[in-house]
Amino acid sequence: MERSKHDQLTVGEVAQRSGFAASAVRYYEAQGLIASTRTSGGQRRFERSVLRRLAFVRAASNVGLSLEEVREELSRLPRNRTPTKADWNRISRHWHGLLEERIKALEKLRDGLDSCIGCGCLSLQRCAFSNPDDRAANGPGAPGAAFLPRLLREPLDPSR
Repeated sequence: MERSKHDQLTVGEVAQRSGFAASAVRYYEAQGLIASTRTSGGQRRFERSVLRRLAFVRAASNVGLSLEEVREELSRLPRNRTPTKADWNRISRHWHGLLEERIKALEKLRDGLDSCIGCGCLSLQRCAFSNPDDRAANGPGAPGAAFLPRLLREPLDPSR
């Protein structure tokens, strides 16, 4: 079955419908998160299914998944056809575990901060994140980032 030109979206249409800037659409394509074909004139054309992938990218980055984690999750989807509900459910089940791990790390941070008053903590003897005597080797008096839950110690992904 031959596709009509209406089955394909331009970069501008994908940007408008996804809420991402056109430059972000091109970036995510360069990162392998979405794919396009080219017209005879070299213009990009995207399947409508990229809109779901981009919605996933947005949701994943909003909850703190790195670009590499998003790439890994999207690699579980078929490239030769539009993903089905079953395909997305499989990703959802795996993603659920990642989110649970992050939620636990954030809860640990939240609960540890309940007795703290930020950098001017009045109870450094009890603060779970203080670094007395430089036990974490960050420099005297430096916050003890090493004491944060592992997921919260990871470097920030600048592409988020």
